[in-house]
Amino acid sequence: MIEILNPAELTRARETGALVGHILQALKSRSAVGTSLLDIDRWAETMIVEAGARSCYVDYAPSFGRGPFGHYICTSVNDAVLHGLPHDYTIADGDLLTLDLAVSRGGVAADSAVSFIVGESKPPESVVLISTTERALRAGIAAAGPGARIGDISHAIGSVLSEAGYPINTEFGGHGIGSTMHQDPHVSNTGRPGRGYTLRPGLLLALEPWVMVDTAELITDPDGWTLRSATGCRTAHSEHTIAITSDGAEILTLATPAQL
Repeated sequence: MIEILNPAELTRARETGALVGHILQALKSRSAVGTSLLDIDRWAETMIVEAGARSCYVDYAPSFGRGPFGHYICTSVNDAVLHGLPHDYTIADGDLLTLDLAVSRGGVAADSAVSFIVGESKPPESVVLISTTERALRAGIAAAGPGARIGDISHAIGSVLSEAGYPINTEFGGHGIGSTMHQDPHVSNTGRPGRGYTLRPGLLLALEPWVMVDTAELITDPDGWTLRSATGCRTAHSEHTIAITSDGAEILTLATPAQL
């Protein structure tokens, strides 16, 4: 299903997106050496509930997971990159942490992810890895607009990732979003320009470049959810929800200065 939102729905999407951006930035600022992943999950729960929203993850039970997910946010550390199930792990100095949050409020969902290094140690390889996914995300957003095609976005993202020397996994990527978290169209992190669905104003997309340093192969933890690099290498993931407008693409999941 591909949804095209009307102006009233887009207004609610902006509100939900701003909430997601605010919560992610607040959680990032509180994530320090010694913080438990379960603390982050509890903080996310409190902020979501107090905002009158709901996490898209608690009851999430797709075919590839061992559902329901049962937590409010995905927390992935170091070699974990997607669907990181919060557990009793204490963050250490130099850990690469990815927080991935999807929330629904007012009947519209928004989805965003941020990767960052906790503490004072900043391993150069991790810094470059994160920066590359952020650049790929900016490139994908720049390629989005009315009349563009999904393949244009995929090509823009993939060009940045591949030029940086990273293998690209195509099992998981970006997606449409609206009244539910995951919708068509699928947005691969590499592809051919000029192919795929033609973008229209009112379409929401969650774009999410993610990579692993030296492999494109994933393995699944015994928890049935957490996806890790097959080689144990570090990973990074950057994501925003955007709305296609009449003149381009609007990022919905930025935290506004007033919220921080």
